[in-house]
Amino acid sequence: MGSVIGRVTPRVVDMAGPPAQYVLDTIKKEKVVIFSKTYCPYCTMAKEQFKKLSFPFFVVELDNRDDSNELQDVLGEMTGARTVPRVFIDGKCVGGGTDVKRMYEDGSLKALLGL
Repeated sequence: MGSVIGRVTPRVVDMAGPPAQYVLDTIKKEKVVIFSKTYCPYCTMAKEQFKKLSFPFFVVELDNRDDSNELQDVLGEMTGARTVPRVFIDGKCVGGGTDVKRMYEDGSLKALLGL
């Protein structure tokens, strides 16, 4: 007899629904948005880079929200990854914690922020 391999049914993401609209509205309204979880060290790493530059940022702490899974599904659809942090500057995803740290270190974050 053969083995049974579990299949994961991909979630269908409603990119017109309220979670997607929240993400889209937030990244349109704020210059820097970090979708984060309070306990995530990579999220802390991303936030620290903006703090070092004294640059304001808007944080959505997903673990404090009832719709966190839906928001992560939307982020996954938009960026190709559900992982946090997902950092947006001027509506464009620039990556996660290590990406933002690398950008800080090579000066490109400062330039992107117009500093």
